Amino acid sequence: MKIAVLGLGFMGSTHANAWLQIPGAELAAVASPDPRRLSGDFTGVQGNLSGPGGKLDFSAAAKYASAEEAVADPNVDAVDICLPTHLHERIAILALGAGKHVLVEKPLALDGAAADRMIDASRRHRRLLMAAQVVRFIPPYRTAADILRSGRLGAVRAAIFRRRCAAPAWSAWLTDPARSGGAVLDLLIHDIDFCLHLFGPPEAVTASGYQDLPHGVDWMLAQFWFPSIGAVAISGGWHHPAAYPFSMEFTIVADNGTLEFNSANAPLAEYGADGRQHPVEVPATDGYRAELEYFLECATRGAEPLACPPEESAAAVKLAHLMLESRARNGEKMACNL
Repeated sequence: MKIAVLGLGFMGSTHANAWLQIPGAELAAVASPDPRRLSGDFTGVQGNLSGPGGKLDFSAAAKYASAEEAVADPNVDAVDICLPTHLHERIAILALGAGKHVLVEKPLALDGAAADRMIDASRRHRRLLMAAQVVRFIPPYRTAADILRSGRLGAVRAAIFRRRCAAPAWSAWLTDPARSGGAVLDLLIHDIDFCLHLFGPPEAVTASGYQDLPHGVDWMLAQFWFPSIGAVAISGGWHHPAAYPFSMEFTIVADNGTLEFNSANAPLAEYGADGRQHPVEVPATDGYRAELEYFLECATRGAEPLACPPEESAAAVKLAHLMLESRARNGEKMACNL
């Protein structure tokens, strides 16, 4: 299948690098207004997971200065949209109308209505739409989900998810809520989506926090209310520019044990109700490559992306906006009718 990567920032370069290594995929086109990046030179590109990037071989790919030109390329079967969030809806609908399958970097869209319009376009044009919610494919998270779904640990009684990093000074659009949605939609959307993946939609949500974007702070503590779970919480956000390190973690308490993970210093572990730590095998796979391979498999077979359906990605966007609304209302409890 011939793929076009639209947008060559940190995430676009990450996806392009993975596509170049995936059997059955051909990186047929790339799009960016930056000639240096179109040449495959990412030495000045930064993100929250690594320093400046290196160089990629785009010699076999068509090069376009705009996403619209790449979408119009009849040689392209599918597009991988790694553009600023406010552009997702327009470019995705354009690509679906052009007969392309569409992968969209998270979040699916800037708001729930836009996400719903994208899903409607996918159905009308009978083309695959999937959001790149990579946490569903990151090994410790995927393994934890498999363990919980096996029923071996019994019912979940409490869970907390935490994710934080420095304010994204490497991309000005990210700190503009009108284009990115801020830290909740850009960063915490991972954990919002993973909670939906594990537990389904909550009955209600409350949230509090603080936002001071000129100083690089956008922080939130949210609680999701489920009738059968004591507490499910998400916390984190942006902590000032530059120096603050990225980390992600979770603790999930169930009847027969606790699962815990911290990307900074603690691999996935299971602590049993029997008082012992039990070994957990976590595959050494790359989450970004795994999500792209899954998208490719679904697009090739004409199958729905059941491991990451766009309807759940749209629900995550809607839930994120309820969290923002609750924070703006000093923690008012918001009903979730997703």
